[in-house]
Amino acid sequence: MHMEVLDVTPELATTWLTRNTNNRPLSKNTVQQLAAQILRGEWQLTHQGIAFDEDDVLIDGQHRLAAIVKAGVAVPLTVTHGVPRMAFTVMDTGRKRTGRDALALAGEANATHLAAALRGLHLYLHSPDSSWSGGSSVTSNDQLLTLLEKHRGLRDALHHGIALNRGCRITVTAATIGWYVTSGERPDVDQSAWQDGVVTGAWLEPGDPRLTLRNTMLSLAAGKTHRRRDDSREHLLYYLKSWNAWLEGRSMKLLRRSPNERMPQISHQPAAAKFDVA
Repeated sequence: MHMEVLDVTPELATTWLTRNTNNRPLSKNTVQQLAAQILRGEWQLTHQGIAFDEDDVLIDGQHRLAAIVKAGVAVPLTVTHGVPRMAFTVMDTGRKRTGRDALALAGEANATHLAAALRGLHLYLHSPDSSWSGGSSVTSNDQLLTLLEKHRGLRDALHHGIALNRGCRITVTAATIGWYVTSGERPDVDQSAWQDGVVTGAWLEPGDPRLTLRNTMLSLAAGKTHRRRDDSREHLLYYLKSWNAWLEGRSMKLLRRSPNERMPQISHQPAAAKFDVA
């Protein structure tokens, strides 16, 4: 068995794929993600590459080769020849490094919540219909780290998101994104009264948007037997609707989400004093 590092061109990758006669089904999604990484310049040479067995049959790396073909760009790969055929049974059985893992290795605290908030923020910023679905999601750990570098304030927002979650059961992702985008759009507003009201509900009268959001979140949490995939999107919509009403001094006694309702834009009206807005 011997190894070498080669710049694998799309033409060479195409040729080698013809030797892929005994492998698992190809995942188009995985190929798309790898090709996108190549085109973004995120490809890095590692010990993981492609492998051929004693009969020169491709037994590992079909997705990498297919991605090179799709991207149309040559990249360096570690190529191993003469791998024992039986070794195929133990290849790719390790756990893939997640976004949480990448953030934790970079020294970030609360990596699980931070990864989810980064992905949710990206969808909030790039999904016009607020569906939080489709091709706009973060697909690589490098993208996640780049997104954090661009939105450094999300680290501080996460602390507020965790406090709001503990106080009223709103998802950490929704609360973090809500705090981050409202603080960014309206740095003139002191949000301490907002957080205190949502977390404690103390001394708030019916119709106060903070109390309405708090009661809505607690009611949803009490009635849940399982977590829906769109909980964070729904919670963020409620958060922003309530925050806008609080800022403008409007009474809000009921929170609802209409089918296909768009995510609210941050209000830029002057802050009102009705509900203790600074």
